[in-house]
Amino acid sequence: MLFYPQEKLALFIDGANLYGAAKGLQFDIDYKRLLELFARKGILVRAFYYTAVAEDQEFSPLRPLVDWLDYNGFSVVTKPLKEFTDAQGRRRVKGNMDIELAIDVMEMSDQVDHIVIFSGDGDFRRLVEAAQRKGRRVSVVSTIRTQPPMVSDELRRQADNFIELDELKALIMREGGMRSAHSMNEQVAP
Repeated sequence: MLFYPQEKLALFIDGANLYGAAKGLQFDIDYKRLLELFARKGILVRAFYYTAVAEDQEFSPLRPLVDWLDYNGFSVVTKPLKEFTDAQGRRRVKGNMDIELAIDVMEMSDQVDHIVIFSGDGDFRRLVEAAQRKGRRVSVVSTIRTQPPMVSDELRRQADNFIELDELKALIMREGGMRSAHSMNEQVAP
């Protein structure tokens, strides 16, 4: 990882994407350790975490994680999951946070030197390019070590640095390792 100690950093975590990548690598993330790791790399200005939550449920398994992050140094950005019925009549849920993340990157790009995006979503390639045109360095954290890879080739090529999530595993893994297989909505606080 190429970071300079005098750099102002901001982290932008696509929660669902990072969860999927870590699950594919068979580990759970300790978000406190993740925050501490990047705080040692430079001057950490802000760490954003983006996720969609089920607002209509009495209890969402994602709520403890969101609350913990909110109280422990993260700026949590949420929006309600949207339910719809697909063409085959199956009930589906959707909670894309790409626009929220992109707007925050562009707003924060005047305040920081280095942007770290935790996502492999190829839709962020143009966002990375736009931040770079403003003179910002951009690192992308995801993985190519899953089948299929969780990061798009276009995003990897555009980033100034690609950080392989599997290489951070020992530094940010939650003690106790991987719990049994859970859906994305069953994340719990570290």
